Amino acid sequence: MDIKTVRDEATLILQISGRVDTKTAPQLEEIVSNSLDGVKLLIMDFEEVEYISSAGLRVLLIAQKTMNKQGDMKVNNVNTDIMEIFEVTGFSDILTIE
Repeated sequence: MDIKTVRDEATLILQISGRVDTKTAPQLEEIVSNSLDGVKLLIMDFEEVEYISSAGLRVLLIAQKTMNKQGDMKVNNVNTDIMEIFEVTGFSDILTIE
């Protein structure tokens, strides 16, 4: 997994590529937990995400709960495989997916 961060004032964009699984989710969690101060909009770009496990879903849930208190979170460019995982797990009802 590779994560590129782009910060513009109160907006943080995380461009994620690869697999978000048990091995890589802690890296994403660390970035999320250390980068959200002052962020009003968090955008997670999933264009190059190949797979997400329950560990990755947990990190998305943590990020969503944090952003519910201070702004908005969007997940962009979700492919059909990841969207299916979001739908089966109910995350499509929790997340703003564009």
